[in-house]
Amino acid sequence: MAAFAIILICACATVTTPAVQPAMAGPTLASEPLVTNPGNWPDTRSYAEPQHYVTRHLELDLDVDFAASRLRGTVTLDIEPVANPAGALVLDTQDLSIDAVEAARAGTSRFEPVKYTLAPADPIYGSALRIELSPDARRVRIAYATSPGATGLQWLAPQQTREQRLPFLYSQAQDLHARSFVPLQDTPRIRSTYTATLHVPQGLVAVMAAEADPANRRGATTFRFRMPQPIPSYLLALAVGDLDFRATGPRTGVWAEPSLVEAAAREFDDAENMLRQTEALYGPYRWGRYDVLVLPPSFPLGGMENPRLTFLTPTVITGDKSLVGVLAHELAHSWSGNLVTNATWRDGWLNEGFTTYFERRIMEAVYGKPRAEMEWGIGLMSLQRTLAELAPADAWRGVLAPDLAQHRTEEGSSVAYEKGALLLYQLERHCGRVELDRFLRGWFDTHAFTSVTTPELVRALDDDLFRRGTCRLDADFLHRWIDEPGLPVDALVAQSSAFDAIDAQRERWVQGATATSRLDTQRWTVQEWLRFLEGMARPQPVERLQELDSRFHLTGSPNAEIAHAWYRLAIASNYPGLEAPLTAYLTSIGRIKLIRPLYVDLMKTTQGAELARRIYATARPGYHAIARRSIDRVVK
Repeated sequence: MAAFAIILICACATVTTPAVQPAMAGPTLASEPLVTNPGNWPDTRSYAEPQHYVTRHLELDLDVDFAASRLRGTVTLDIEPVANPAGALVLDTQDLSIDAVEAARAGTSRFEPVKYTLAPADPIYGSALRIELSPDARRVRIAYATSPGATGLQWLAPQQTREQRLPFLYSQAQDLHARSFVPLQDTPRIRSTYTATLHVPQGLVAVMAAEADPANRRGATTFRFRMPQPIPSYLLALAVGDLDFRATGPRTGVWAEPSLVEAAAREFDDAENMLRQTEALYGPYRWGRYDVLVLPPSFPLGGMENPRLTFLTPTVITGDKSLVGVLAHELAHSWSGNLVTNATWRDGWLNEGFTTYFERRIMEAVYGKPRAEMEWGIGLMSLQRTLAELAPADAWRGVLAPDLAQHRTEEGSSVAYEKGALLLYQLERHCGRVELDRFLRGWFDTHAFTSVTTPELVRALDDDLFRRGTCRLDADFLHRWIDEPGLPVDALVAQSSAFDAIDAQRERWVQGATATSRLDTQRWTVQEWLRFLEGMARPQPVERLQELDSRFHLTGSPNAEIAHAWYRLAIASNYPGLEAPLTAYLTSIGRIKLIRPLYVDLMKTTQGAELARRIYATARPGYHAIARRSIDRVVK
């Protein structure tokens, strides 16, 4: 979840100028196999009780207070009783100050105080807010304030932004962090619409993953938004900062700080074409606009698929579109994840695996088959490395849909992304691309704006794809891919002729048959550089690495992905002189995928651990809370 993403979505752009307790012991494999025992199960990571009430709409009215690093205001929930309402609505919260709770009966607009209790806090899941309601209550209004340390918000001082002029705020709700800035039913099983009003300081621009009111413009202090399509809570997203907008197509555009917006618009000017290509495959785009917001470097993810407004890291802006696969991935989420959502986080591969497969299809359609084959190859290397690093007790992490109930600190990995994508690749190869595309488009049409589980997909595959034409697959095939760890021995993988050439050249270089000065790298893409570096055995002789570094200037590379791959190889080889460049790298970006493995590598030796602690002491205050929580467990 990863496999672990801006813009405002509006009909037209109007602004002019989303101590930790250790993981508990548990089974090594899914305790309830999804294929052989396709039952239903609750979302064990939420206190919400959707069997009693579900939220249909949220209305937010919030003041953005940079001085106190707090959001303060109200949320009003329109609720619907289900079969047997228990007399209480249970919401998820984390470190929220609850000032008052009121409820209104059906058919009235009068709110009256009601009793509520806030349970003791769990360090991961927060506190259950239990609100006592009469049987005819239909609206609940909560006055509250967030904590300055809310895990789903990052408040940046001016000096932490590119412009270094004004403060910046952005949210990151996935997967359990919406509860840190809104009291709500924080489970992907429940989807709701919302409206929002944000009151911000003069000179700042507010954006949300929603339709913008036409009155929203630079110079205003009140910004209004509307999300007419029902979304799960983890897709609630907002940002406030010094932002400009540039259109990249009729439905697409880029938000960024003023000095970055032109470069971002050039980097992502294929967004409209990507959108058209995906529509041709999987049906119409149903969210109105697709814009992108480029966040400050502390953003902990590559991208976040907030509907209408994808959040992206600036590390993918390279000037040559070499890392726009991240954009393709987040855009693909508009179908797999946003339109059809995993009902629980155990089903997360339905979001990430599908999306990674779609990403590769988009890259093939826009940039050609060789580029897509290289993306497949990089993904396979990541998956194989992840599986090889799993300890026997962690074999459950190699299962596509593991039982997470007892694994409270489980983090995303390439398994959900790459193994999930490879499952769809198997279906393509066994059933044919045309048949798979037909099935997938029907899946999205049938389940649009709903949340689904893995057993539902299994039944759909069996009822449709497996019973048509020459597709001779069955439950045993799905069981091996979904319920068992690792990759099946008969897995089919995409082959890249470009990577075959890279592997051959690397082998000749390692054996000394090709001198560093004779390496033919003139036309290498970033993906080929990554293949060359990541495929190298560790350690390598320092003298040979120094030759590489001297010729290709890998230390301090401006491409964050190449720098990451080089530093991992250098650390493993005890390369000298790394402290200054590593410090610069690890203090300049906050993307977990790029920084956490470097801390892991450093902590493997005494000398490296000392360096890791020195760097982390400097870098930690600038990292997002999600990154800090992850790396705290590494740098002990």
